[in-house]
Amino acid sequence: MFRRLPEARGEPLNFTLDGKPFSARSGDSVAAALLAAGIETCRATPVSGAPRGPYCMMGVCFECLVTIDGVGNRQGCLIPLSEGMRIETQQGARAIAQEVA
Repeated sequence: MFRRLPEARGEPLNFTLDGKPFSARSGDSVAAALLAAGIETCRATPVSGAPRGPYCMMGVCFECLVTIDGVGNRQGCLIPLSEGMRIETQQGARAIAQEVA
């Protein structure tokens, strides 16, 4: 479904998804890097656990939420990929930190 344009260029960048190594190109967003690597699912919905993946690629739909370097609820389509990035599939809703009084 997703293919790079033949003229696309960029330096290789290494990243991990759920601990597995992958490579993409500089200039890719996290979502584009996942799609280029053949990854179609990046999260599971909180209620049913249904798989979701990048859809709009412009920050409107929130289907590409992932955990990046330990920070959850990041929109992969809006985050530029960087060398060594640790990306994790997001399972359900992320817990909101509560302040203890």
